[in-house]
Amino acid sequence: MKQLQALSLFSGAGGMDSGVKKAGFDILAEIELDQYCCQTLRAACEREKRNTLVIENDIRQIDPHTLMKDLNIKPGELEVLFGGPPCQPFSLAGKQHSLNDIRGPLLFEIIRFAETFKPKVIFLEQVKGLLSAKGKDGTKGDVFQTFLLELGRLGYTPKWQVCCAADYGVPQLRERVLVVATYGQNGFHFPERTHAPKEAAHNLFHLKPYVTVGEALAGLGKPTPKTPGTTFFEVPDSHVDVTPPRDRERIANVPEGFYLASQTQLDKSILCNLSPKDTTKYLRLHRERPSNTLRCGEIFYHPTEDRYLTPREYMRLHGYDDDYLLFGPIRSRTGTVKNLDQHRQVANSVPPPLAYAVAKQIRGFLNEQNL
Repeated sequence: MKQLQALSLFSGAGGMDSGVKKAGFDILAEIELDQYCCQTLRAACEREKRNTLVIENDIRQIDPHTLMKDLNIKPGELEVLFGGPPCQPFSLAGKQHSLNDIRGPLLFEIIRFAETFKPKVIFLEQVKGLLSAKGKDGTKGDVFQTFLLELGRLGYTPKWQVCCAADYGVPQLRERVLVVATYGQNGFHFPERTHAPKEAAHNLFHLKPYVTVGEALAGLGKPTPKTPGTTFFEVPDSHVDVTPPRDRERIANVPEGFYLASQTQLDKSILCNLSPKDTTKYLRLHRERPSNTLRCGEIFYHPTEDRYLTPREYMRLHGYDDDYLLFGPIRSRTGTVKNLDQHRQVANSVPPPLAYAVAKQIRGFLNEQNL
């Protein structure tokens, strides 16, 4: 296939990049602030023998004109500009501070880069909360509408859709807003789903049933226990168990498919500060279902073993290839961190198969339009 050129913003651990690259795009550069994510990105470039420039910097400090010159391309030559800006300001699971969060305006960095590069297609991923995020005047949905107006000002016609990763073969019920904006008229169509819930799959045009947690984790074997003094570099496959002994006692009391907070019969010494209102805290996954959305604030429990899932198991649930390596510390579920540990790198990223499905559709669109 002809290698089309792409530029990655807010690259994270490279989940979106993996899918875009697999669809036949040459990623010229990846821009990411987190130091551990950049280590992960550089390792992927080295392993795959590609010359992608990994830029470890705050995107607001980067001049797109200078970068375009460094990449030796001209306005309009870039096929795809893509990225997933920080979702915390818009997440329904967070405080929803929107543009009042220091990370909120980062969404519009995509507009700043598009204004300079003038790509043929812009591809954005965000949480569903973006659709209803309030603007500075408190108007619901104003942030997204402003973003769409900015795209229109630059001559782009956007289409958007809420997509569930499980519909595209990812063993995770993760819903995200995907925006694909094309320069001029927009004849792009989002890819049709390939999977459906088991009970409906065979009645829906022979779709495949959702991939389950049990299927995704099969064959990994026992993880390496993380003992004092062990570093993440000693376990390159990231299949590391970080569960403290006391937490194993709590996990043992949670049936498969249930949350710890739902076990109200347990002693307060096990439930700690959890109440029946904490309906989504500390889930033990079920082998016969897809996973819930992976989150940064906690690590899900293994379906049958009394421990947390490992980063490698998280990667399986996200659709990463087994030869994709993470770098950075492997921490327990609690604590505030300046940089992203391996579990958070995965939870923050776009599932590669979902990115691939959309990027493949974008490539088809570019070919049809002879762009």
